[in-house]
Order: sequence, then structure tokens, then C-alpha cells
Amino acid sequence: MQTKKIPMRSCKGCNEMKPKRELVRIVKNKDGEISLDLTGKKAGRGAYICRSLDCLKAARKARRIEKEFSCRIPDEIYDMMESEMREAEDN
Repeated sequence: MQTKKIPMRSCKGCNEMKPKRELVRIVKNKDGEISLDLTGKKAGRGAYICRSLDCLKAARKARRIEKEFSCRIPDEIYDMMESEMREAEDN
């Protein structure tokens, strides 16, 4: 039997390659809205970060997510993503 290939993605915060299931997806949909996708099933262009606030803050500081989506992301959206990640860590 063949072993299943594990999809790998790079974290925009720490730039480490990790299995896709260990990362959180950030999505930009066709309307230009940016949000966290904890399920990994939302439609749209995706970027990945680790499940830690440190990686989100590093990606925010270096503007890596903005470069990935080629758009400016307001501070309110980053704050919303941080609060969603805190809630996900608590559960």
C-alpha cells in the first residue's frame, strides 16, 4: 500500500514548512473580505500561519499577509483575527 502524501504549507509568521492541518488559514474571498478560516473550507485565496499569536504578530509586523493578498489590511481585521485565535486557543 502506498503512503499518503501530507500537504505542506509555509507559515507566513515564522516561514517554517509544516503540515497543512497544523496551520490556520487566512482567507481573502472574491469580495475582498479577509478572515480566519479555522475549518480550512472557506472559498477564496489562502495564506497560512501557525496556531500561535506570535506568528500572527510576526506576519503582521512584516506585512507578509498583505504582500500575499496584494492589498492593505486594516488594523481592525488584525485585531479581530487575534481575538479569534485567542478564543480558539482557549477551547
